[in-house]
Formats: sequence, C-alpha cells, structure tokens
Amino acid sequence: MKSYLAAAIQMTSVPDLYKNLAQAEELIELAVRRGAELVGLPENFSFMGEEKDKLAQVKSITRETEQFLKKMAQRFQVTILGGSFPVLVEGTGKVYNTSTLIDLSGLEIARYQKVHLFDVNVPDGNTYRESSTVVAGTQLPSVYFSEELGGIGLSVCYDVRFPELYRHLSNKGADVMFIPAAFTAFTGKDHWQVLLQARAIENTCYVIAPAQTGTNYARRQTHGHAVIIDPWGVILADAGEKPGIAIAEINPSRLEQVRRQMPSLQHRVFG
Repeated sequence: MKSYLAAAIQMTSVPDLYKNLAQAEELIELAVRRGAELVGLPENFSFMGEEKDKLAQVKSITRETEQFLKKMAQRFQVTILGGSFPVLVEGTGKVYNTSTLIDLSGLEIARYQKVHLFDVNVPDGNTYRESSTVVAGTQLPSVYFSEELGGIGLSVCYDVRFPELYRHLSNKGADVMFIPAAFTAFTGKDHWQVLLQARAIENTCYVIAPAQTGTNYARRQTHGHAVIIDPWGVILADAGEKPGIAIAEINPSRLEQVRRQMPSLQHRVFG
C-alpha cells in the first residue's frame, strides 16, 4: 500500500438519470485533476426520485450506470466506487441497493448489496420505507485487497448504525471503509459525523463517505458533508453543503502509527 489521494464526491441527484451522470462525470474529472486515485460516488448517485419512477426505469438506470462507471474508470485511469444504484431482483418487482467497485481497466472488482434497509419514522414527520422497493442483501461485504490502495471495504448509508458490519470488515483486513450515503437532513445534523468518526476510531481505519446534499425531489432533503476521516477520527476533508468533493491523503504510515499507539483491535476479548 502506498500514500495516495482519495475523493468523496457530493451530489444533489435528481429524478433524471442523464443529468445525474453528467454531474457525476464533472465531479469525477475535478477529483482526478486534483490527483485522486480512488474516487467514491454517493448512494443513489445516478437516480434519486419517487420509488415508482425508479422501478419504471430500473433496467435503463442499471445499464447506463454500469456502462458509465466502466467508461469513467477507463477514461480517467482511476478506481471508482459506484456508491449505489438499483439492480432488479428477478421475479420480485424490487431491486437490490447495489454498490460496486470498478478498477482502472473498467472491471468490477467488488459488489455489495445493502443489507440494512432504512425503514424509519423520522421525527421531522417524514416516513421512509426502503423495503417497499428494495430487497435486503444477505451477504456481508467482502474486503478487496489492492497492492497500491490497501484493503477496501464496502457498505451503504444506514449500515453505519450497525458497528458489527464494520468490525467484520476490520477483521477481514480493511484499511479503508466506504460509507456512501443519502443521509436525511434531519438525522444527519445529529448523527452523521459522530457515527462516521466512531466507525473510523473503533476500527482504526480510514472512512470515505460520499454524500447526497440538498433537495433531491419533493420533500426529500439530504444532509451533505461528504467527508474523509483518518484512523484517529480526525476529519481530513468536508465537502460542506453544496455539490463538490472532499479530497484527502490515505497514508499507510498514519494507519501504522495509529494502530501502534492505540492497539485496541489486538485487545478485543469478544468477537
């Protein structure tokens, strides 16, 4: 593993596939121009709209998104996380909320289907039922090992509230954990940053958290603040509340230093 720059992209995705892909391309290019070698896109980056509209277009969303990720990785010679997008589950009329990692040659090197679905009554009066259109994944995410980029673990949004998933990634050798999200504005202001810092600190890992921001459609407002956090819990970069990027160095010397100074993973008694 070497030192390199990573970027967490922040978008305001809308119910328009091609608008979203154009916005994503612009931000990927910006990240690459600034030297990023690992780039993460947020949850639902290629489409955020009403569930019925998502389902009506799902096959084209999946096809166009997968082609886009391959093209971007090859064109910019960068490893890209497609934060998440819908993939039809045959025979169910529902989708998997799917995250993929694509290497420089355009090959898919990791795929994860979100296991924790956001079925929540938020105190601001909004109700979310992700399970109404999404099938929960059944497999814990794996860790992809890159000689240059380190051990990369995948997760999606609501997963961040389930520390056992990140301990699994840590046990499997993760150095970097992706947490792409479309966190609600209401919960984000209280929980987003502290949860991400906790996952980084307790697993002595880097966290890269691409995010949705602003008003995506109707009453759907997202929190923003795409961040990169180091293994000590220090926020290295924060994209604020507008579309843009958070970019920071992933440094193996820093990983080694923190794990030496705070060897909590070696002191575990259970699990």
